[in-house]
Amino acid sequence: MRLILSRKGFDSSAGGCPNPVFPDGSALSLPIPDSQSPIRYEHVKHKGESIGKLVEDLTAGKVSRHDGAHLDPDLVHAAYERSPDWKPILGQHGQAQSHLMKQGVGEGDLFLFFAVFRSVEYLKGGWRFVPGTRPFHGLWGWLQVAEVVPLDGRREPPGWTTYHSHHYGTRGVHNTLYLSGEDASLRSTGSSLAGAGVFRQMLPEHRLTHPAATRLTEWLLPAAFYPSGERPPLSYHHNRERWHRCGDYTCSLRSAARGQEFVLDLDLYPELVPWVVGLLQA
Repeated sequence: MRLILSRKGFDSSAGGCPNPVFPDGSALSLPIPDSQSPIRYEHVKHKGESIGKLVEDLTAGKVSRHDGAHLDPDLVHAAYERSPDWKPILGQHGQAQSHLMKQGVGEGDLFLFFAVFRSVEYLKGGWRFVPGTRPFHGLWGWLQVAEVVPLDGRREPPGWTTYHSHHYGTRGVHNTLYLSGEDASLRSTGSSLAGAGVFRQMLPEHRLTHPAATRLTEWLLPAAFYPSGERPPLSYHHNRERWHRCGDYTCSLRSAARGQEFVLDLDLYPELVPWVVGLLQA
């Protein structure tokens, strides 16, 4: 079983700003802009409300409610009008998909999604980032793969997936969909959990960036991530100088600024499984 730390949502290049952590502690990963997508920001909902104005406020109008939105991964049923057969879904293509293929990612593997977040507040009729707060990398959702669907014309994809952005426009090589099942199972524990979802609150355990760090990429992780012995580290992080022990319970990582999908073989890191189960049960 593989664990994939997958970077998704707005950032300085895609969207131009962090994703919001709301005053109630909940967080939202904003779909990145996509001119090829038939989905518009005004049609995507968070807690029953369109995110169109939120996106316009946080980007100072650089992204419009009428712009195309790459709703991917799509994990929340109520976020968009959809077929009754819908399941949580992730699309990938190009270099990132080539990396997933090289790492052997497929059925049973688990994506943990992270993004850049920052606290927001509603003031004088609009949303803004709270002055003095720092952006950070945080985990926001997950998907365990039940089915891999290549969009290469060799087979007919499930009809309910045709709304998804990866069916439209020109996509990179190895254009692929990852579909979840209803339940996730971490076989080494027997725990049965939802096949995909988002975390209800942005809790301290969801934070990747070190609380005292000045850079997003300075992470503080459970010590079980540390690549001791001959075990291969998290992909994109094979330089051992990136890693440092911080005592019995944590380690630090200077994470890669580039790359979307960081893969780790959980069969070689079984001590991480309780941490993963704890996240999904929160």
